[in-house]
Amino acid sequence: MTRPLALVTGASAGIGKEIARALARDHDLILSARRAAELDALAAELRPLGADCRVILGDLGDPGGAKALFDAVEAGGRPIDVLVNNAGFGDLGFFAKADLGKLVGMVQVNVTALTDLTHRFLAGMVARRRGMVLNVGSVAGFQPGPLMATYYGTKAYVVSLSQALANELQGTGVTVTCLCPGPTDTEFAAVAGMQETKVFSVGHRMTARAVAEAGVAGMKWGKVLVIPGWRNKLLIALQRVAPRSTVVRVVRWMQQKRT
Repeated sequence: MTRPLALVTGASAGIGKEIARALARDHDLILSARRAAELDALAAELRPLGADCRVILGDLGDPGGAKALFDAVEAGGRPIDVLVNNAGFGDLGFFAKADLGKLVGMVQVNVTALTDLTHRFLAGMVARRRGMVLNVGSVAGFQPGPLMATYYGTKAYVVSLSQALANELQGTGVTVTCLCPGPTDTEFAAVAGMQETKVFSVGHRMTARAVAEAGVAGMKWGKVLVIPGWRNKLLIALQRVAPRSTVVRVVRWMQQKRT
């Protein structure tokens, strides 16, 4: 029996790599990211589990990257049953002082490429009346984030888009799930320059594997939002009742470095 096929973007590290590992138990995989060595090593690791793994290198920061990835997947001749939009990055600092190219690139990867891939692959899923989309958002998507204003804004978009699409797709056989982790033990903090912030150096961090397992399980159950970890659930619940101004001040404090 042919396994369903999943595409995982940003599969070279962190949550994306762990999602691929979780899916490899019962899916074939297309692994995509910019780093060939990491993807090849992951594919070699997962093939003994019975997963047919194909590597497609690509840069979703390139305005044509999403279409190029879609075209490469389509050229393989197999329809995608599961789309995992995991690729993304953040950056710490004041918006007015940030590198504009990095900010625009963040919107390109976190928002534009995710939207592009979702739209392209949804058409086939809806036509076949089956498919699942797993978008990796963040608890950052539930409030403004001073010192990471653009990143928080992109994740708010991912959360909102996912909830809206989940509603639109009711009855089609296609589901959309948004995984919203909090601080997670991955390379994200180092890339974003956040290692010394209170949120990463003081607060609790979940493992990437625990986050990925929660996301894959929630997707298979058809959940719209998956918020792994009781601390993250409590945080979002408190934000819904606290004054918005207070929430923003607390986020600013957490984003600052300990010193």
